[in-house]
Amino acid sequence: MRIASLLPAGTEIAGRLGLADRLVGVTFECDEPAGIRDRVPVVVDTALPPGGSPAEIDAVVRSRAARALPMYELDRAALAAADPELILTQDLCAVCALPGSTIDQAQESIGTRARVLSLDPHRLTEVLDVIGAVGTAAGAEAAASTLVGELRSRLDAVAAAVRGRPAPEVLVLEWTDPPFLPGHWVPDLVTAVGGVPVGAVPGGRSVAVGWEDLPSRSGEGLDVVLVASCGFGLDDAAAQARAVADRFPAGTPVWAVDSASYVVRAGPRLVDGVEAIASALHPGVVPDPPPGRIARVR
Repeated sequence: MRIASLLPAGTEIAGRLGLADRLVGVTFECDEPAGIRDRVPVVVDTALPPGGSPAEIDAVVRSRAARALPMYELDRAALAAADPELILTQDLCAVCALPGSTIDQAQESIGTRARVLSLDPHRLTEVLDVIGAVGTAAGAEAAASTLVGELRSRLDAVAAAVRGRPAPEVLVLEWTDPPFLPGHWVPDLVTAVGGVPVGAVPGGRSVAVGWEDLPSRSGEGLDVVLVASCGFGLDDAAAQARAVADRFPAGTPVWAVDSASYVVRAGPRLVDGVEAIASALHPGVVPDPPPGRIARVR
């Protein structure tokens, strides 16, 4: 089966299910399996300028949204040439990946008849369900069942390790300028490690707030700040965390995490993210993660 994955999570899932050799189209952001963009045609690129600060990116996104302009560009000719039988896409967030409605329009214009599978999990448990759905659609049910079982076992191991320990109040920032409180499955990552996600919107959309409106900004009832800027790796997240650390009381620990790989991408590595966050909130209770996933900046 020829598969076009139009979102990084879909590409990651396909790779973990042993389907990387079936991929015939990916996006400019796809980096897992490693080197996939060097082997498979890129059929989705960004319409946003590179290298912007969080404030600059936010301004461009808001401007394009107000004018009904897309955040991503689909190479329809490349997609037609790839001739996929299965297209993995999403309708959860037009800012995060190419929306499924664009795929429908493209299929009409280029005449493809591929099955379109929209991956739209809202909670952590639904991410595991999505892995199963990809396995079913691609004829890899056994591999999907094995992978989901392994991921559930790892989540259970973290839950067992932190059971009975104090539940830290954690403020997660999905963006720093302006600050965004986390939604969808991100609060579940904190809950999975025995924490309490302060001001979060489990299963819903992330919410922009003013700095003065952040919950527990005084420090009372707030144990940890976790900067998990959407789409950014650890180095950028750490720089953004340092830039906002002084907005919180001096005694409040501030951590940064590679959100692009381990927090906002709805794939198997969310469990890596859970384990990394667990190591930060409960040091010595769970094994330290490999370098490059999470770092304390204050």
